[in-house]
Amino acid sequence: MESCSLVDTAAAALCSTAGGRRRGSAGNTMRFFNCSSSSREHGVSASYSIGRMLSGVRSAARRKLFRSEPEWMGVNLPDSTGHHWWTTLENNFVLEASEDEYGGVVVDADRLPSDEAAFARSLAASLSYWQSVGKKGVWLKLPVDRSEFVPIAVKEGFKYHHAEEAYLMLTYWIPDEPSLLPANASHQVGVGGFVINDQMEVLVVQEKYRGWALDGVWKLPTGFIQESEEIYTGAIREVQEETGVDTEFVDVVAFRHAHNVAFQKSDLFFICMLRPLSSAIKIDETEIQAAKWMPLEEFVKQPFIQEDHMFQKIMDICIQRLRKCYCGLTAHNVVSKFDGRQSTLYYNVGEPEDVNCDAA
Repeated sequence: MESCSLVDTAAAALCSTAGGRRRGSAGNTMRFFNCSSSSREHGVSASYSIGRMLSGVRSAARRKLFRSEPEWMGVNLPDSTGHHWWTTLENNFVLEASEDEYGGVVVDADRLPSDEAAFARSLAASLSYWQSVGKKGVWLKLPVDRSEFVPIAVKEGFKYHHAEEAYLMLTYWIPDEPSLLPANASHQVGVGGFVINDQMEVLVVQEKYRGWALDGVWKLPTGFIQESEEIYTGAIREVQEETGVDTEFVDVVAFRHAHNVAFQKSDLFFICMLRPLSSAIKIDETEIQAAKWMPLEEFVKQPFIQEDHMFQKIMDICIQRLRKCYCGLTAHNVVSKFDGRQSTLYYNVGEPEDVNCDAA
C-alpha cells in the first residue's frame, strides 16, 4: 500500500488525521480518508472536488484549519458536490452560534472549546464556513475564564468591541467592505436630584473625593444611571444612597449634553426635580463628606454657582419651575410597535389640569 498522494496539498493534509465524533451523533464516527488505502482507491475526481471546494476558503484560515494534527477527527469522503465536506465541517468544527437579525452570528459563550488548540482550529473553520454561507458580522463573547483565547481571536482578525467585568466582546466583519457593526456605547448617563422641601430648603452634599474646583462647595446629589435603570428611578436611588432621604420623581427640568468627558465618551446629565418624602439625613460615608438642608437663597448665592453659567442657568430653570412658570418633562410608560417593548417617554404635558405645572 502506498501513502496518500492527492493533488491538492491542503486536502492531503487531512490524511494524517483520525478519530473524533460528529456533534449530536456520539456513536457515528465519520472518516474523511482511510490513509492506509492507496490513492487509486479514492480516485482523482474526489481529490479534485476537495481542492475545488478549498479554493474558495480564505488561505490563512485554510492553513490553520488543515494542519496535520493527530487529534483531528476524520470524516467521510465528500461527493462531487462537496456537500459531505461542508456538512462535516459545520457539524464538527464550527463554533456553536445563533443567527442575529442582520445576517450575522452570535457565538455561544457557554459552549466554547475547552483548550486553546481546539479553539484556534474551530475559529478558523468557523470563519471559513460562515464566509461560505454568506454571513456578515460575528460577535464573539469571551468570558474571563477564557481570556487565554483573546490573543488567538485577535490574530485571526477580531477587534475589541467592549469589555465588562465578566467578559470581553470581540467582533469580526466578514465581507470585504466597510463594517456595518454598531460601535460600542458612546455615552454615559448621569443624574442630579434637585430636592426642595416646603421650607424652601434644598438638599445638598459635599463629596468626600472632589477636585479643587469643588472645595467647600455644596452641590446637588449626583450619580450615574445603572444598567437597565430608568432616569427617574436612578435619580431617586442616588439621592437615597448619598443622603438617606426618600423622594418621589416630579419631572426632568433640564439636561446637558457634553463630549469627550470620561474615557473620551459623551455625557448626558439629567437634572430631576424630586419631592422629599422624608427629611432625616444619613450620609453614605464612603462617598459623601456631609449633607444638609440649605436655604435655596443661600445655595444659589454660592460663588461657584454665580460664576458658572451652566449651573446658574440650571438654578434659574429650577426656580422658574418652583414658581410654576416652567414645565419640565414628565415620565410616561409607552409601548411601541417598532419593538414591542415597554419604555419611558419623557415629554411636557402642559395641560391646565396638570397639578404640577401651571405654565400652560
